[in-house]
Amino acid sequence: MSDSRAKAAARAIDALRRGWPVRIGSPPDAMTLVAIETGSAAALFEQGRVHGILLSSARAATLKLANQFAAADTQLPVLIAPPSGLDATLALAIADPSLDLRYPFKGPFAALPLDRPDAARTAMELAREAGLLPAFLQVDCTPEAEMLTDDLAAFQDAGLLRIAARARLPVSAAEDAELVAYRSVADAADHVALVVGQRDGSPPVVRLHSECLTGDVLGSLKCDCGPQLHEALHRIADAQWGVLLYLRQEGRGIGLVNKLRAYALQDQGFDTVDANIRLGFAVDARDFSVAAQMLRLLSISDVRLLTNNPEKVAGLEAEGVKVTERLPLKIAANPHNAHYLATKRDRTGHKL
Repeated sequence: MSDSRAKAAARAIDALRRGWPVRIGSPPDAMTLVAIETGSAAALFEQGRVHGILLSSARAATLKLANQFAAADTQLPVLIAPPSGLDATLALAIADPSLDLRYPFKGPFAALPLDRPDAARTAMELAREAGLLPAFLQVDCTPEAEMLTDDLAAFQDAGLLRIAARARLPVSAAEDAELVAYRSVADAADHVALVVGQRDGSPPVVRLHSECLTGDVLGSLKCDCGPQLHEALHRIADAQWGVLLYLRQEGRGIGLVNKLRAYALQDQGFDTVDANIRLGFAVDARDFSVAAQMLRLLSISDVRLLTNNPEKVAGLEAEGVKVTERLPLKIAANPHNAHYLATKRDRTGHKL
């Protein structure tokens, strides 16, 4: 039963990415929604099938909706009436805070009663799982996928990993290394672990590194991800043995496209924390239980963790992995990331 429920949520996530309508919940307490950034088909507007716009509570606050009775609960998403002249361009301008300077004059908007709060909450989390903006059109049309609100928990619980393949991989930091690839039942993300050196009875030096295309591959100066990755590899190579876990959780779990939206907001003066919140996401949406699963499949229960982030220590220990020592990872700042590093220190508790 749980497997079928997880599959229903997976189909819904796939449908949202493709711009198809999804029904969340069971009638009469269901909402049929289309993700604004992928599904703003002209036919929906021309045929009058859009009955509302569902937005995150953070976006509603930015649009000055909190003073309306129907939007007063700041813990809930907000449903607004479609404004006159609504089309795909206006819908995206309403949904995407990174476009506010380009489209500054929007509204006023009228909040509608949110009669299906559970379905609305589920939609917000589905957006994160799909890597989409948490913004939807409520539509009247035949859904391409259907799911119950409880199906999302089944999908998330089904995220068990298995080792799919492994092979020797000499790397510049260490010729004696093996790459282990993992696959999840729940999604298509392939996480990997690079095991360096010869296992002995000591706890390995371990680094949890979240994917960062811009930093790891392109050499972005906006963050410290690339230098941290390379420094961690050398620190692991200098130890008796160790493991680099490369987690496919781009942008602290919000995905590449939303990370670039956060970058655009940072260029407008918001720091990395406020940018994520303004987009309607958590400050850090990563799931460190994935890392714990990867370690367990390697029969590793104790680690020396290379990190400045106390949340990584807490996340592993909550999953039963003992952190015997936290090893700081100091990276020099540059003019482009100094504010970012200060924000991590001052607002998310990172420390050396």
